[in-house]
Amino acid sequence: MKPLRDLGYRTVSFVGHLGRIATFVGEISLHVWRPPWRLRRLIAELYDVGVLSLAIVCLSGVTVGAVLGLQGYTTLARFGAESSLGAVVGLTLVRELGPVLTALLVTGRAGSAMAAEIASMVQTEQLDGLRMMSIDPVDFVVTPKALAMLLVMPMLNALFIAFALFGGYVVGVELLGLEGGTYVSSMESSITFENDIAGTLLKSVIFGGLIGAIATYRGFISEPTSAGVSAATTGTVVTGSVAVLLFDYVITALWGV
Repeated sequence: MKPLRDLGYRTVSFVGHLGRIATFVGEISLHVWRPPWRLRRLIAELYDVGVLSLAIVCLSGVTVGAVLGLQGYTTLARFGAESSLGAVVGLTLVRELGPVLTALLVTGRAGSAMAAEIASMVQTEQLDGLRMMSIDPVDFVVTPKALAMLLVMPMLNALFIAFALFGGYVVGVELLGLEGGTYVSSMESSITFENDIAGTLLKSVIFGGLIGAIATYRGFISEPTSAGVSAATTGTVVTGSVAVLLFDYVITALWGV
């Protein structure tokens, strides 16, 4: 009976977490539209999440694009279809790898840092200090962080795709000798705005909202100890990564993007 009882307890606990995070997200959404708007804090968070993530996103984009170009050329050459390399690289990056890998990178760098910062504020009772001054910590601390994550993700996704396309072009055209015009025209003819560009924008916005909600929630409910900070950071990376992959499947299954 004990395994069955443990399973029931974990199920009830999981459903309880879903309810609490839904309430938490609803509270954030209300503060987004309700003044006062914390523009200075939002700009600072945009810098922390966006600018400080540029190096890892751009470098990873070039690397992924180069590997994709090399693997794609090797595979297509078996069937005499090297001219389709631009279409394969472009569609793979825009529809799938761009938004997913960008979200995973941002979860590991910015999401974990966001959760650790809020958890440290819980540990040092800074959030309690805000409540004593009649300042809502969800409004003052959490909302600018979650909103910054939502806003910056589409831009990071676009940069990742641009640098990855550059990496694929260098490998396919400059190193392997494919005709540059063929590579570019193949890519242009295969990518459409409605199905591909709009789809990657939709995914990046949803992933940004997911990561922002999970990171701030994990930090906000953390235990006021050093172990609590560590658990919030680890939990953000694990939960955020699984949520991104799960929602990626759901979005692809529902809308085919």
